[in-house]
Amino acid sequence: MIKLPNRGPNVIFQEMDDEAVLFCTQSEVYFGLNSVGKTIWELLGDGVTRFDKLIALLSQRYPEVEERVLQEDAAEFLEQLHENGLVTAPAADPQQDDAGHG
Repeated sequence: MIKLPNRGPNVIFQEMDDEAVLFCTQSEVYFGLNSVGKTIWELLGDGVTRFDKLIALLSQRYPEVEERVLQEDAAEFLEQLHENGLVTAPAADPQQDDAGHG
């Protein structure tokens, strides 16, 4: 299971019609989002924590796009967010950490 990153704590999100802009107050990076990027950012804030769930939700919203294309584009987008310091690593799952301990 691939866990999604968390939104960066120093990132401001500003919507503009179907698009949006992210601004990191720490690094002063501006990052433009198209409608799909905006949707992914919103889903990260809505508690979606797994990549497979993200792709399922994107497939519902964009049924005309092949799932493989959504997977590739979403992975590339998340990598760009990471490279620009706009997301943080996912928190460790305490249930997973305790697995096998009894």
